[in-house]
Amino acid sequence: MTIDLKKVDAIVAAKGTQSQYAIPVLQGVQEEFRYVPREAIERIAELTEMTESQLYGVATFYSQFRLQPVGEKIIKVCHGTACHVGGAEGLTEALEARLGVKSGENTEDMKYTLDSVACVGCCSLAPVVMVDDLTFGRLDRKKAAKIIDDLEG
Repeated sequence: MTIDLKKVDAIVAAKGTQSQYAIPVLQGVQEEFRYVPREAIERIAELTEMTESQLYGVATFYSQFRLQPVGEKIIKVCHGTACHVGGAEGLTEALEARLGVKSGENTEDMKYTLDSVACVGCCSLAPVVMVDDLTFGRLDRKKAAKIIDDLEG
């Protein structure tokens, strides 16, 4: 997959070329492409005072950055303490079976990315699944799989 480097150029021009702008530049790139492509990091390094190594250091340190393409919808299963106790592992298993992927993978058609995350901050709704910005709480295996059926519906 090739990316439009002109979009990267515009992001760098808008955010800045100094090293203190590494995070805003990477955030802008991820907002544009839904992840931070290798080609974008190479281009940012060409246009700024930042090296590829520094940019990769920032992108790998902060969990908000993704270095691999993601599906159209990102499904996050919370595995924080309350969700773990409430059955998060079963939700992950149900979603893995329904989607045909393991946690951390994309469906073949790139419609979905399934991720297990540490906490989404909705402990009172445990166990919780998020699809992009939508939160689904008090789930069981059946309700978790139904989320995908409703998205497909």
